[in-house]
Amino acid sequence: MVSEAVVKSLKLTALSLRYDLVEMMGIGTAGHLGGSASLAELMAVLYFYKMRGGGTPFDKDKLRDPDRDRLVLSKGHAALIQYAALCEKGCFPREELKKVKQLDGLLQGHPDLTIPGVEAVTGSLGQGLSIGLGMALALRLDKSPARVYVIMGDGEQSEGQLWEASMAAANFKVDNLTAFIDWNKVQATGTTAETFNNPDLDKKWRAFGWEVFTVPGHDPEKIIGAIESSEKVKGRPSIIILDTIKGKGFSFAEGKAAYHNGVLDEARFNQALQELEAAKAGV
Repeated sequence: MVSEAVVKSLKLTALSLRYDLVEMMGIGTAGHLGGSASLAELMAVLYFYKMRGGGTPFDKDKLRDPDRDRLVLSKGHAALIQYAALCEKGCFPREELKKVKQLDGLLQGHPDLTIPGVEAVTGSLGQGLSIGLGMALALRLDKSPARVYVIMGDGEQSEGQLWEASMAAANFKVDNLTAFIDWNKVQATGTTAETFNNPDLDKKWRAFGWEVFTVPGHDPEKIIGAIESSEKVKGRPSIIILDTIKGKGFSFAEGKAAYHNGVLDEARFNQALQELEAAKAGV
């Protein structure tokens, strides 16, 4: 049972990550606002509550600990929200948030191994689950208590390699692997239903031998409950389908494909900050 204080703290952390997201976007520069904002609560839960390094909470000084939990952001275009979490954890100076995708900056458009805390180069969709599966198998061979988390998009579910990895994970009974689907129902050019309809994801993953959980993706308490339930599953991998809203937290962007990789003008930038302030007051 998660305390009300912890839930409130995680909600405030998710808002802080959204603040960082707006700071990285800035005015007049394209960035992946929509699919980053829909992951804020999950990132808050993973980095500030659930993930461990050597038996202790996620720690910037234990990024190479062999028993650390691993996070693979398969939907690498949402890197900004991972950068926000890593920055809040002190993995790199805050000034780097102002230099995203600049030649003199650390933070690139997709995750890169030069960035402290990033476990895999991702962004070519469909490959992250294969990477995470390899990590999980290696950890099992090493008898490590660490777990592997892989975050995928819902549009990514049309990628073939992803399903090969899902079959392999079930076949090898990899129960130290938990995957997530950011089910925000919108991809780069429109809704997932219009672009490449792929219904009944829960039934598909269950048929492929996975334990499946579906939870509200902006509720930290429900996310924690699903993760903790996945930890108790033995002999098979688990997947948590997060029912989310693309662009969550920004009314002008919610459910809009235009903000999959969009630009904030000055008015939208200021509106985003105002809406975050209002949300913070309501927590």
